[in-house]
Amino acid sequence: MITIGQPHSIPRPIVATIGMFDGVHLGHRSLIEQVKQVAQDRKMATAVVTFACHPRQILRPDAPLPLLNTQEERMALLDSTGIDYAIVLNFDSQLAQLSAHDFIALLHTQYNVYTLCIGYDHRFGHNRSEGFQEYCAHGQEIGVEVVEAKPHIIEQGTISSSNIRKSLMACNIDIANAMLGYKYRISGTVISGNQLGRTIGYPTANIQLDNPHKLLPGSGAYAVKVKLNNGNTYGGMMNIGFRPTIGGERLSAEVYLLDFSDNLYNQHITIEFVAFIRKEEHFKSLEELQRALQADEQTARKLLISS
Repeated sequence: MITIGQPHSIPRPIVATIGMFDGVHLGHRSLIEQVKQVAQDRKMATAVVTFACHPRQILRPDAPLPLLNTQEERMALLDSTGIDYAIVLNFDSQLAQLSAHDFIALLHTQYNVYTLCIGYDHRFGHNRSEGFQEYCAHGQEIGVEVVEAKPHIIEQGTISSSNIRKSLMACNIDIANAMLGYKYRISGTVISGNQLGRTIGYPTANIQLDNPHKLLPGSGAYAVKVKLNNGNTYGGMMNIGFRPTIGGERLSAEVYLLDFSDNLYNQHITIEFVAFIRKEEHFKSLEELQRALQADEQTARKLLISS
């Protein structure tokens, strides 16, 4: 995949689709496969048109949206789809004011887009009031063929980035992973904590996320897989929450690695969420917390074996 940032740099006619592609989930992958099929039929190249930052960061800076991917993760996932080009636009106030007509014209004149594949429920343009029929009319005027993609439906429901976010925040890891087509993951650096876990036999690694806009699943305990800098992967159990048993006031993300005893401080690690174990609880004592962690460990080991 070649990443394009500047206009007039694509020599071949393009079949493109538009979106943020947050998560690059199964719905996105189905859309991209349809783009590839259309391009094959027309003997053209393929492209996704996306943005360097989520439009909501510009349109609603007071209400930032938690994201499923960092920019680096998203581009790597798009690359894995086999698309030819990623046209990455800087979403700013000027671009936000473009009508759907003018946006299609921009893609045609500056990025050689001759066919535009529109997601079945996708809307774009300044006020998002237009739909597929209007896009077709604009395209006919400009010289761009507009085709509508078919939806991709799975047993768990309609696939969308917003539905995946809702599932993650509700601790429905199984549903989120099914919609993504891969296990949801976070990455970050291990930082110093209060080391309370050591006193009850569960020394945890506190994680500082690489990107503060990355979505953390809902509070609770999870079975996870942890990849270290050296490439080794360990099973583990992750706790996300405010640690009410010890009077915690700040949201924390900490992970305990199974069958691991080395120092992790300052290491960069990646955590994949395999399954949800239980909601966060307030325990009356550290002994009660310890017993709960022991039960969590047994559950995590069983879940990891079957994952």
